[in-house]
Amino acid sequence: MMNKDVSTGNNPSLPVLKIGKHTPRFPVVQGGMGIRVSAHRLAGAVAKAGGVGTIASVALGLASKHYTGKNYFEANKMALTDELTWARQAAPDGILAVNNMVAITDYEDMVRTSAESGANVIICGAGLPMQLPEFTKDFPDVALVPIVSSVKAARLIVRKWEKAYGRIPDAFVMEAPSTAGGHLGAKPEEVYSPEFTLEAVVPELVEYIASELKVDIPVIAAGGIWSREDMLAAFALGAKGVQMGTRFVCTFECDADDAFKQMYLDATEKDVELIKSPVGLPGRAIHNKFLEDVAIAPPAKHKCVANCLKHCGFKVGKQGFCIATALSAAHKGDIDHGLVFSGSNAPLCTKIVSVEDIFADLFTG
Repeated sequence: MMNKDVSTGNNPSLPVLKIGKHTPRFPVVQGGMGIRVSAHRLAGAVAKAGGVGTIASVALGLASKHYTGKNYFEANKMALTDELTWARQAAPDGILAVNNMVAITDYEDMVRTSAESGANVIICGAGLPMQLPEFTKDFPDVALVPIVSSVKAARLIVRKWEKAYGRIPDAFVMEAPSTAGGHLGAKPEEVYSPEFTLEAVVPELVEYIASELKVDIPVIAAGGIWSREDMLAAFALGAKGVQMGTRFVCTFECDADDAFKQMYLDATEKDVELIKSPVGLPGRAIHNKFLEDVAIAPPAKHKCVANCLKHCGFKVGKQGFCIATALSAAHKGDIDHGLVFSGSNAPLCTKIVSVEDIFADLFTG
């Protein structure tokens, strides 16, 4: 457990991360990981430690007390309100974010619920959040942060937001598909392209913001960030913050089952692989029996849970699997029947630590 005073104040090499009206003590955003891998326990702990704690909103209702089997969308809203309430109790003065996937059917409802239930920041990926300002117009203090993999995507969002809503994003998360976990914002043939690395895109995005937008909004680098050295390298590229997901999985506070965390502890480099998600995007996950089985045939017991995705290969043509069912099973510890998303750094997880231990490792010394 961390007993040291962890501070950025005496280290001029560490930037101040200001996201709209919100300035965390440390320039670290915890990545949103669903289903329920990053819920109130992890997000609250990160926010309390001085970072931005993030709840992943996707399918939160499935494992909640609110779900009856027939009220998927209503249960999601009630569960998100619960998670934000509990995280706020753990970190009364902390900064809490909600990660909302553009690809989910109840995207608008979850964005609105995020704002209404006290989120400080809303982060959106798995698609371009073109209408995000409209859904949050009654909550001007809520910072809006798109996830992008290219300057082209950032430019499209800015043009739409400026024209339709008279505003621009409060920050950008630039995610490198070559190392990030979960769903990746790139075509399969682009995942390992040099054009989509942090080294290529972060400086270009920083330059675009400075020269064309002429504003001071931060770029947050995501994908493959693990150590203090990784973080400093991202700052050297011009990023003002980093987003880390995989490293926070093997913490006492992570909301996933111990069996889920053990998959990370046991993973080798060759176990982390790319998959084709029913969402229509490539994803990165840890190899297990579930992936071996679905490579042969769709799971016999899988049914469409609730039309939860705008575009779903399983719903339309029974291709692949029900991703909500698979991710929920993994979160609960049913690893043989669940999908275990991860970033490329999963093999670096060697023991369970506290969230405070991670911040101590990143910011002391």
